Amino acid sequence: MKALQITGYGDIQKNLRFNAIEKPKVKSDEVLIEVYAAAINPVDYKIVEGALKQIRKLKFPSGTGFDVAGIVVETGDAVTGLNIGDKVYSRVPTDAPGTFAEYVSVVADAVSIKPANLSFEEAAGLPLVGLTSMQAFETGAFKKGDKVLIHAGSGGIGSFAIQYAKSQGAFVYTTTSTKNVNWVKELGADKVINYKKQDYLGIVRDADLVFDTLGGHYTEDAFKVIKEGGHVVSIAGILDKVTAKNFGLNGIIRFILALKRLPVTIAMKRKSAHYKFIFVHPDGKQLDALRDLVEAGKIKPVIDKIYDFSEAIDAYHYQKSGHAKGKVILKMK
Repeated sequence: MKALQITGYGDIQKNLRFNAIEKPKVKSDEVLIEVYAAAINPVDYKIVEGALKQIRKLKFPSGTGFDVAGIVVETGDAVTGLNIGDKVYSRVPTDAPGTFAEYVSVVADAVSIKPANLSFEEAAGLPLVGLTSMQAFETGAFKKGDKVLIHAGSGGIGSFAIQYAKSQGAFVYTTTSTKNVNWVKELGADKVINYKKQDYLGIVRDADLVFDTLGGHYTEDAFKVIKEGGHVVSIAGILDKVTAKNFGLNGIIRFILALKRLPVTIAMKRKSAHYKFIFVHPDGKQLDALRDLVEAGKIKPVIDKIYDFSEAIDAYHYQKSGHAKGKVILKMK
């Protein structure tokens, strides 16, 4: 079968290649999915460039891609609840062979029936952003009525997180550029801050939760806008102490991280606040809950561009450009 693979760390153009590989064989707890669509996420190009190699080192050539929508064509002996012919979607585990391929084998617990009212392309854009947002809100002890700041509201994560937050009863602040202000309002945000003209630090006050999707100084600044005892949950900032240990990083690296994390640690203590870096994990049951929200019309996928599988490397470059308004999708069939 045809698959896009990473051949080394570095430049996207030089280190991605289409290869002919064997179709995966399913284990007893897995299903084999014929891939109809997959989504490209920022983490995908970061992996190619080597930004995450301290956390997860690859053996080359390596499969790539985490989001998938397709049809089950084979099931393992121990699989229940999924059948051949089911239309499904998933955020596959990190040890899966990669979704940018004609077929992918996935542990059944990570797979869910896709929303009936979505195409394969629409469904493929939901798992990673959906699970990331749901798990961030869970980590941040979110409750109905909380005030939430979501940065980069027009991006793949932001455009989903706004809708999810509103579906759960939040008051939502978000930041975006001038051209996207009205569009982000239509997603449901209560207060849209045009970062080209406004400083969110002077607008957001006593937020219960900051969903940090940008990292850098935004992580430390999050503590300027949360309330006492509030939560900052990051997918782009520095690793917290527990997460660094869970990733198996050695003592020297953890010590360096602790020094870099010092401004965040000080800011956290001043507010008696909480900080957590999360790396999304697959969860078929949460995808079941997401399906219910989508079928009820509370969340709609936001698709920016759809590329044919043969154009996958171009899609990587577009994702890295930072111009995507919503999700970037690969159409496989």
